[in-house]
Amino acid sequence: MSRRVVLWRHGRTEWNAAGRFQGQTDVDLDDVGRQQARETAARLASLEPDLLVASDLKRTQDTMATLSALTGKPYETDQRLRETFAGEWQGCTAAEIAARWPDEYKAWRSGDPLLRVGGGETRQEVADRMVAAVQDAAARLDDDGLAVLTTHGGAARLGIASLIGMPLKLFTNIGGLSNCSWSMLRRNDGEHGDEGWILVEHNAGTLPTPVAIEEG
Repeated sequence: MSRRVVLWRHGRTEWNAAGRFQGQTDVDLDDVGRQQARETAARLASLEPDLLVASDLKRTQDTMATLSALTGKPYETDQRLRETFAGEWQGCTAAEIAARWPDEYKAWRSGDPLLRVGGGETRQEVADRMVAAVQDAAARLDDDGLAVLTTHGGAARLGIASLIGMPLKLFTNIGGLSNCSWSMLRRNDGEHGDEGWILVEHNAGTLPTPVAIEEG
């Protein structure tokens, strides 16, 4: 078995429920999100992860803390796992963004990887840091090891697209992650030129709730 990395989206927040673009705004989990974290952590704990790493924002740390408590393993933080910094868009709904920044919103919806989202980060920048975080975590695992990384919906999808070799302009072809659902990647260290990452699970979980808002 090859090294595996789980990208686990945080539980729901009030801004998720309201359809507001969070970006790197440090929003807490709501009651639903905390319950989601408890339920999902019980399933992920059964995988016996070897390494736990969370984005340093509260919603991801609080989600990861539930898994840490069940497994008895401490977790680390890595700010490279943060959501896209979305500048002026943070706190706005999609309708508000479309009304105030129509040209930028159209470019964002088209998948432009070099657009500075709300004047903040580009998707390419987010993908690059996510790839680096995943690669660094995987390098610390034994050949059959498993790392769980708690992150954010848009950042996870950008990282996945880049790791599996998908052009970032097409990353929206990877469906959104529901709150507290996860994706699993497996590192293939083949001996015949077939090295790389394989997406083996996406938006996994038990009856995941609909994706409230697309970010990233």
